[in-house]
Amino acid sequence: MMSSTVEQADDATGEYIAIRPRPARVSVEIGAETHPGKVRANNEDNFLVAKLAKSMRICRTSLPEDWSTRFADEEGFLMVVADGMGGVVGGEKASRLAVETIESFVLNVVKWFLHLESDEAALLGELRLAFERADASVIEKARADPNLRGMGTTLTMAYSVGTDLFLVHAGDTRAYLLHDGEFKQVTNDHTLVNILVQGGAITREAARHHNRRNVVTNVIGGPNQGVHTEVHRVEIADGDVLLLCSDGLTEAVEDDRIASILGHHPDPDHACRRLIELALQNGAPDNVTAIVARYGVK
Repeated sequence: MMSSTVEQADDATGEYIAIRPRPARVSVEIGAETHPGKVRANNEDNFLVAKLAKSMRICRTSLPEDWSTRFADEEGFLMVVADGMGGVVGGEKASRLAVETIESFVLNVVKWFLHLESDEAALLGELRLAFERADASVIEKARADPNLRGMGTTLTMAYSVGTDLFLVHAGDTRAYLLHDGEFKQVTNDHTLVNILVQGGAITREAARHHNRRNVVTNVIGGPNQGVHTEVHRVEIADGDVLLLCSDGLTEAVEDDRIASILGHHPDPDHACRRLIELALQNGAPDNVTAIVARYGVK
């Protein structure tokens, strides 16, 4: 982990200068998979996995090296899952448009490498703005085409640089973290039944079978513009496993079974395939999407 900043005297001037500690070296292995399920003909889920890297494109130089582009050591990772709603056409378009908007916004606007404490407020503001842009894009598209009116999508995004992981969320797609053998849902479901659970009106077990469990109260797009963006910051540790998934997985497979698969399949691609296989075995009435990221920290 990163230690505190220290000061060191400059030999030439005698003045003290701040020396930033060397950050932890973080490696990330990521797998991703999606499937329409066993009931629906089309897949309204969309996902994105991207690596971010600072680069310098050398146009001219007197130096002997002939490399045209150089990359910094530090990398960032972007992972997004969106589950569309609004009919066969609308749901697929909404989720795709939301993911494309996030991709473009992160590439062109977000200063992803500014992840120190002094920059956290600005970064969080940009991440929330990304969701607002996605919401506006889906609303604008729906207003332009009566056939798409009311379309929307859930959206869950993971954004990590070094050991800093930011989770940004709206809807009932989920982010889980497996840490030291404990499997925990980090995001909250923005659904009617979860409001009932939090108010003590029904149990979590009853919520799994409630006839209104798919009523989502907060989405990108939908009938009205405006989205509540839930944000979490997590400090990643060695061996942590992150899962982003649509509710097609969590409705078909219970949490303890998901945790067991993540714990027993170190390869993220194998874990994703096994999770979707299990959802299909259990009927998979909805589209199923999973992204698994395994972190190594030295």
